[in-house]
Amino acid sequence: MRAIYYDGRDAVYKEDYPIPVPAGNDSLVQILLAAVCNTDKEVRRGYKPDFTGVMGHEFVGKVISSPNPELVGKRVVGELNEACGHCIYCKTGRPHHCSNRKVIGMTNKDGCFAEYMTISTDLLHIVPDSLPTETAIFTEPLAAALEILNQVHIRPDTNVAVLGDGRLALFIAQALSLNGVDLTVIGRHPEKLENFKSFAKTTTELTKEGYEVVVDATGSPTGLISAMDLVRKQGTIVIKSTYAGTVDINMSAAVVNELTIVGSRCGPFEPALTLLERGSVKLPKIELYELRDFEKAFSSPAFKAGFQF
Repeated sequence: MRAIYYDGRDAVYKEDYPIPVPAGNDSLVQILLAAVCNTDKEVRRGYKPDFTGVMGHEFVGKVISSPNPELVGKRVVGELNEACGHCIYCKTGRPHHCSNRKVIGMTNKDGCFAEYMTISTDLLHIVPDSLPTETAIFTEPLAAALEILNQVHIRPDTNVAVLGDGRLALFIAQALSLNGVDLTVIGRHPEKLENFKSFAKTTTELTKEGYEVVVDATGSPTGLISAMDLVRKQGTIVIKSTYAGTVDINMSAAVVNELTIVGSRCGPFEPALTLLERGSVKLPKIELYELRDFEKAFSSPAFKAGFQF
């Protein structure tokens, strides 16, 4: 089958990758659409140095075979983290942090940049019949945005800044705007900030100590540094950016200013599917490529790029 394979150094297009064979509780899924995430780009830059395998983790697919016969023939989306069920994190209700977890397209598990993939059946969610595949593809990143509201209690009268004006920021800003917060999006590109103006204030200016909650959605090591300047004393910084490399910050300032710093990644799929089905979140169309043209997809300036099978 066709696949985009990460060989430990870079992505390679293959046409002879073996079709996976499901085992245990796995389902076999035929990929209909797969989307490129910034994390996939960071994998190519060394974000997951021990990973080799098929890339990709955002997909909509059709179940070909499954231990759950009710799933066969259904369109599905899937979560990333397959937990072991036995470690201390699994036993204490934190399976996303399982010590032995597999993560599709990143850790010990082939991903979705291929014609077929296997995935633990427990991670699958049925796509409502009324929801187009081209919209359902946004389920995973929207779920990640909604996770902020699971982690941090943000009152509707709180002033919040989202730092960044790209794809991740647009998901997060729309999710937060549903809570009615006093929302400002801070970016570098006036043309991108136009996407936010219907539900948030926008600016290119960094105002010191201006916000009670700051969400770093820049995807850049500089984002956390800027967030430290933006957040008020005793405020909260939520970090959504993942990237290869490290960042040097003044942790003494975090202590003296009594800041709360929250890392945030995967989130709830069912609420994301509900919001997409209701049309509560508006997103530009995905730009689709053939799998062999993966370099164009990875470098596309479109809001979202991906692969149609």
